[in-house]
Amino acid sequence: MEYLKKKEDTEFLSFEEACRRIKDCFDYEWKDFDDFEKMERLELEKAAILGYEEAMNYYKTRIAELIRQEHLEEAQVPRWYENLIEGVFAELYGLAGLSPWVYDKTEVYKNSSSAKLIGDRLYCLIDGKPCLQPQSIGKERREQLKRAFLMNSPQERMEQGFHELYLTNGIRITIYSGLRTKANEDIMVFRKYLLQDLSFENLSELGTIPQEAVPLFREMVCIGFNVLFTGPVRSGKTTFLQVWQRCENPQMEGLAISTDPETPWEKIMPDAPIMQLVADGEELAEITKSLLRGDNDYVILEEMRDAQSYRLALELASIGAGRCKATVHSGDIGTLPYKIASKIRSVYGGDEQSLIAQVFRSFDYVFEFSQQKDNRAKKVLKSISELCYENEKDVVSIHKICEYDAVQKKWNWNSHLGEDKEEKLRLWPEETKMMKRELTNLSERNPIIGKSVIYPRYYHPSMRGREDVHD
Repeated sequence: MEYLKKKEDTEFLSFEEACRRIKDCFDYEWKDFDDFEKMERLELEKAAILGYEEAMNYYKTRIAELIRQEHLEEAQVPRWYENLIEGVFAELYGLAGLSPWVYDKTEVYKNSSSAKLIGDRLYCLIDGKPCLQPQSIGKERREQLKRAFLMNSPQERMEQGFHELYLTNGIRITIYSGLRTKANEDIMVFRKYLLQDLSFENLSELGTIPQEAVPLFREMVCIGFNVLFTGPVRSGKTTFLQVWQRCENPQMEGLAISTDPETPWEKIMPDAPIMQLVADGEELAEITKSLLRGDNDYVILEEMRDAQSYRLALELASIGAGRCKATVHSGDIGTLPYKIASKIRSVYGGDEQSLIAQVFRSFDYVFEFSQQKDNRAKKVLKSISELCYENEKDVVSIHKICEYDAVQKKWNWNSHLGEDKEEKLRLWPEETKMMKRELTNLSERNPIIGKSVIYPRYYHPSMRGREDVHD
């Protein structure tokens, strides 16, 4: 009769009730703990929320035992959870409704690169569009999650209202709360790195780059041009940087500097000796001299956005460093050199015109990426621009060598190759010959019609050193 009573009690048992009863069991255990055991349990709870496998496995095993003990096997499970054990763990000691997305429990979530928790509403980026999910997370649980995230970063304080943190699997969390948001509309943004097939061929299959340009890009990597990759957030510039870098010789030594540890170079190129540093602003300025004395074959600068990173990029190039690669948030290639120069001048001073010229001497090409308007999941190479500096004439110019035609859905080309590139090209005669041939073939098949060169009006070499031009 006792068994039948238990079965009757659990036949229509809700998921919420099952969670409550499991929590009661854990609370009962807590009462018998001494102070030391309570401290250990709190550390275990924090580790479980942050994704440490040992702590997660402990709770899942204990929850499975309690489900059997309490005869809760028949409890209903929300469709976003795999099973009752995963669901109860997520609600009590995991990431609640976020867990299926964070731990790739479905194919849809596995291919989703970002999620946003706005108030109690969860939106996941699916097929390039933010989609409202059926699961919601209440205010009390959100506060618990926030406290757990911050406990792992003692330098962060709850009252600050803005935080950037990481889970153990590399997911980046940005939190806005308190006075920075509306009441009950606190925000958590989660970004996940998706390890893809990092190859030019894969990008061409996705329609991001033209298939016929793959040989050209491979020759450009071999020659070792200094390149910038630009575009808005989620435009594909970082992925293209990773593909470009992955084509480098893994025996060369590299240095990767970023504002956050988002790109796992140790996974992308496990055989390559790439030193990874996380620094920006004044932290980066403090180690610049040491970095300039390094003997690296190449340097990667991710998310250049401040004077310190721009200055380091120019100084590295000025001492002859090749194969420099950097990503920049910029929507206008024409004004990008001016933007870089003015940022440096605003912090370190110096002559703006000389800095502009240095930008043109330092970087060879700018690759611009964007999202397609009708499908934000689809990224496309919007243009390639060549930065040129004529030393004898003291003239700078921007030559568009590739441009995407959104109407015809094809790329048009221009075979220009500046004389200032000749010194670098002489070191790679075979690769240069093949590059010129590929560029010529592309431009003959689909030439750019109309203007393809800009002589920036912001560059006036005759005004170098004149402070009055900035007043």
